[in-house]
Formats: sequence, C-alpha cells, structure tokens
Amino acid sequence: MLAGCQTGPRRGPAVPVAPQQLEVAVLVPLTGQDGEVGESIANAAKLALFDTNNQQIRLSIYNTEEGGAAAAAGRAIAEGNQLILGPLLSEQVRAVTPLAQRARVPVIAYSNDAEAAAPGVYILGFSPGQAIERVVLHARQQGATRFAALVPTGTYGERSARAFLGAVQRAGGQVAGVQTYGSLADGRSAARRLGNRGAADAVLIADAGRNAASIAPSVRVGPRLLGTELWATDRALGSTTRLRGSWYAAAPEARFQQLVTRYRARYGKAPVRLASLGYDSMLLTVRAARSWQPGRRFPLRALN
Repeated sequence: MLAGCQTGPRRGPAVPVAPQQLEVAVLVPLTGQDGEVGESIANAAKLALFDTNNQQIRLSIYNTEEGGAAAAAGRAIAEGNQLILGPLLSEQVRAVTPLAQRARVPVIAYSNDAEAAAPGVYILGFSPGQAIERVVLHARQQGATRFAALVPTGTYGERSARAFLGAVQRAGGQVAGVQTYGSLADGRSAARRLGNRGAADAVLIADAGRNAASIAPSVRVGPRLLGTELWATDRALGSTTRLRGSWYAAAPEARFQQLVTRYRARYGKAPVRLASLGYDSMLLTVRAARSWQPGRRFPLRALN
C-alpha cells in the first residue's frame, strides 16, 4: 500500500528516435519544356543512392518550374537542406547563388556555364570549352590544319567562339573563318558564305544536334564536321547524311550505357543523356558523406 502511494515523475514507454540524416536538395525542372531532363536527373540521383545503399542521406526534389529556381532554393534552405544539387540553367544558378551564399549552403550546379561559378557555387555540367578543345585537338592530330566555325548568336555562341579560337591556336592550326547566325535560315546562309571564303579541313557547328542537322547540309562537301557536347543529347544525328563521320567530344558512352541499363530496370524507360549529371553529383555527395556529420555544414574540402 505504501508503495502504491509513492509519487514522482512517471516515465512512459520508450519512443524510438530516428537517426539524424544528411539533408540534400535537388533543384530541377519537373514540368515544362525541360521536364523530361529534370526528371531523368532527379531519378538518376535517387538511383545513385540506391546503388550505393546509402541510408544516411535524405534526398528532396524541388521543381524549379514552380515559382522559379530562387523560390525552390529558398524552400530547400528553409527546410534544412545543407547541400543543393542543381539547378540546370546558368541564369537559374545566378538567381540561386545569393540565397545559398547567405545561408552558407554550397551549390553543385548542372549548368555548363563556367562563368556562373562563384564562391560556394560549383559547376558540374559539361563545359563547351572542354569539348571544343578536345575535338579540335583530335582533328588536328588527324591532319586538319585549317579550321572554321559556325556559332549562334548569344552567350553560348560567344563562349564557343572564344573557346574555338583558343583551341585552334593551342593546337597549332589556322582559323579559316568564323560565321555567326541568329536563326536556322541564317545558319544555312552562314554555312554557304563560309564555303565561299576559302577551304577548311574542319568546320565546327557549335549548336544543338537538331540545329546542326539542319545547318550541316549547307556546308560544302569536303571538310570534316565537328560538334560540341550538345550533340551528345541527340540520338538521331546519324539520320542526317552530312553529319555521318562527324566528330564531337562527350563523356564515354560505355559508362552511360551502364547507367541506362540500371535506370531502365528501375524506372522502365531510358534516361536522357544529362541524367549522368544527377548520378555523378550524388556519387560525389555520398563520398563527401564520409566526413559530413548530421547537423554540420557540408565539408567543402570534400570537393577538392
């Protein structure tokens, strides 16, 4: 009876406490014209977690088409994410950068614009400068000496032109001419003008594969056609006769096909080429997790 009258704190049943996780956000378009690209990147990032059997990282996907990339980054940061993977486009990276820097949350972006990099903001995308350097050097090693280029107006075209001129100089070649264009019709006219201004052994078309396929037939027969990393996203290039035998630089196809096989087995369809960025960024994150403690900031030294 005395025991039954004792008072004091009563302890309820033990409640299991979930272990803390490392919070990582992926910012990609899940709707709109780039929705398929964003879905492939997000799925590939999840696939990398599955393949590595990592249960410490909690991955959250944010749609940059819902209010914009800055709004998506704001939600991700407010919800406790300590690392942002994405967004996809350079202008989106620039919109996200000040928010991420204020919150001291690093960004590993999928853009191919090296000039979008900033303190705490890293670029993982395939750089046109790297692709152009590699394909020009390869053409030079195969005997090409005179190089010409067709580049679209705009930021990508300007950077491609600069990369082209530098690559030809470093390879010991000569520039036969550079023509710019604002539309596909202009591009075809530019190709014809290029052919009238002197012989070239190789002609770079610094544009997306489908645009190159439209312009290529207007390039005179003879020069080897060269492309940029954008060609890797178009699987139908071989259907254009003038593009057969062309060269472009891209990530090794064998490794990507391994990803395609695993992706198709899990999601029932093939990914777009840029899905490899999602997979690789998550592998990088998993490696960094070895020295990343829950509740702590992401260890930037892991990116060195």
